Amino acid sequence: MPPDRWSIFLDTFFKSSVIEKYLPSIAKGVVVTLECAVLVVITGILLGLALALVRAYRIRALNVVIVVFVDMMRALPPLVLILVVYFGLPNVGVSLPNFVVLWLVLMFVLAAFAEEIFWAGITATPKGQWEAARSTGLGFTQTLVWVVMPQAARITIPPLTNRTIAITKNTALGTVIGVPEILNQATTATSFAGNATPLMMGAVAYLVLFIPVVIFGRWLETRFAWKRA
Repeated sequence: MPPDRWSIFLDTFFKSSVIEKYLPSIAKGVVVTLECAVLVVITGILLGLALALVRAYRIRALNVVIVVFVDMMRALPPLVLILVVYFGLPNVGVSLPNFVVLWLVLMFVLAAFAEEIFWAGITATPKGQWEAARSTGLGFTQTLVWVVMPQAARITIPPLTNRTIAITKNTALGTVIGVPEILNQATTATSFAGNATPLMMGAVAYLVLFIPVVIFGRWLETRFAWKRA
């Protein structure tokens, strides 16, 4: 008697022997993905914030450099940047580990978007807030850090959270340069097993990893939208 479709489906995507064999490698991929994601989020947001603060001083030469950097990072697909940095730089004598390349590219992309979001928050702060703070004797830097940024941060948290989630998921692009993250481990295991179960394990791992982040982002959106109302 031939197997029914349900049995074929389970054998294709949830084969127990394959799950048991490749679960450790997928777990290692989760660790690598998590490490890269945390590094990208922390350094990318901090760099974006620093660029927005520097831009607030309106030094023309620096602002031109920042705007050009931001526009380039936002325009170029992260995959193109990863391939150019990883395969192109060795031709000029600069060779970086694949993990470092993935982290640097995603960090710069997130920093570019974060800078624009922080900058939008700074410019959205009413001019009267600046004038009131300066009238109390605060300097420009003190006004920017202690008066403007707290208000700008509250405005920027929802869009910044969404952008951070979107860019962090690009850690899957590391598979094209051999970073042993989830997708890389899953595709390698699939080629050895001749079965799609490792890919399904990879999909489940991404859900486990990013659904809490998505829920947290939705909570932030609701919380800060309610405060503005």
